[in-house]
Amino acid sequence: MSRRLVWSVLVGAAAVGVAVSLVLTLVVDGGDDGKGRRQVASSGSPTPGLSQQSGVTESPTEPTATTPSPSLSTPVLPAGYESYEDEEGFRIAIPEGWTRSTVNSQFGIAVVNYRDAAGEHRLQVYQVAEDSPDASFELYLSDETPKPQGFEELDLQNLDDGGFTGSRLEYLADSIKGEPDVGTWHVYDERFVAADGNIYAIAAYGPDSDGRDDELELLTTALDWFCPPLGGCDPAALD
Repeated sequence: MSRRLVWSVLVGAAAVGVAVSLVLTLVVDGGDDGKGRRQVASSGSPTPGLSQQSGVTESPTEPTATTPSPSLSTPVLPAGYESYEDEEGFRIAIPEGWTRSTVNSQFGIAVVNYRDAAGEHRLQVYQVAEDSPDASFELYLSDETPKPQGFEELDLQNLDDGGFTGSRLEYLADSIKGEPDVGTWHVYDERFVAADGNIYAIAAYGPDSDGRDDELELLTTALDWFCPPLGGCDPAALD
């Protein structure tokens, strides 16, 4: 079952807007998140991040997979992916063998980063401070919010469909603070209202030179399996 169906009952309760945007703080701190969400201080600019993260990045650790019980509502994992119950309380799907690190956030859960061995692909998860996905991107794309070097917006889609509330930004960047030099970076950044009524962001990063389908698969697989800390997902899918 798609995340949109899973969240259709609860997505109406959007989180109350926070006066100070974490995105701006984050981006101003490192300016390379690119996504507007809170920027991860030292663990590589988080995908656009809303809040400025302060704190020390945890030493990378290899996530331990969990095996959900079969369920009609449980999506099928692509080959090479595993289901992971993160210490911040959410469930997500990530590629096997990736490492995890976090940066403290001034809003909501810590910013969580998952990376491949080479550090050239990253998946980032964090909680959004603005009162809607559209408001979050409006702030990030405004002149008052610094962007990564060579930032180029490719597409911004509103994905609202009556049961799901969210928007997806696609962009390129010449470099991202704290991340290796891979040439041009390609990023998908999606911000959405989850089943617990809070707004989260999931962003996928990778080199543009190897194509763009891998970042899209990384993002959509993570989104399909995402269940927020306060739940609201099908219990059978979390066993």
